[in-house]
Amino acid sequence: MGPYARAAEFYDLLYASVKDYAAEAKLLDDLIRSRPEARRLLDVACGSGGHARRLTDLGYEVDGVDIEPTLVRLASQKCPEGGFSVADMTTLDLPERYDVVLCLFSAIGYAKDEAILRTTVSRLATHLLPGGLLIVDPWFEPGALTHGFVTSLVGANDDVTVCRVSRTLIDGSVSRLEFEYLVGTAAGIEHRSEIHELGMFTQAQMEAAFAAAGLEVERL
Repeated sequence: MGPYARAAEFYDLLYASVKDYAAEAKLLDDLIRSRPEARRLLDVACGSGGHARRLTDLGYEVDGVDIEPTLVRLASQKCPEGGFSVADMTTLDLPERYDVVLCLFSAIGYAKDEAILRTTVSRLATHLLPGGLLIVDPWFEPGALTHGFVTSLVGANDDVTVCRVSRTLIDGSVSRLEFEYLVGTAAGIEHRSEIHELGMFTQAQMEAAFAAAGLEVERL
């Protein structure tokens, strides 16, 4: 199970007001069009398929993987044109190769330490066709997060209201996010908890991981 195992069903509800998938897909499209022949994409840590759906609408063929089965199911429903499966990005081993591999929404932070980061980037690079493009959206660098920082997200529809309060704790180069959910329906109010641990990597560490995988690096 992935870190969102306790609340994956509320993923879209919570991020609806803060995540502009359409704008991000347009930015990705602008980057990918530097390779006019690129049509096949792999979205690693695809979440509920928000990027995959919009990139498919832009004309790409998009497959995806995620470690959380519920998110894979949601992505498959949202983007039935693609092939979605449960897989761990740190040990990724698919039979297909792609023009572009994506790892977005800071999911690379779940690699946690530099050794796992290098292994993960290597596994992502292995799934590229010759001359392919790997696009990674990084997590925060060391020193960018505040120990003890508390924030909240609220999402609601006609059936449920979900409030998530999160607290960030810093332990060396690892950020520990404590997520506490209150889920309210007509049947009652439920409490759920999750812990997310993400590694914070410097620009030099990220670039070294790309170089170790045989990739040229461009930071935007």
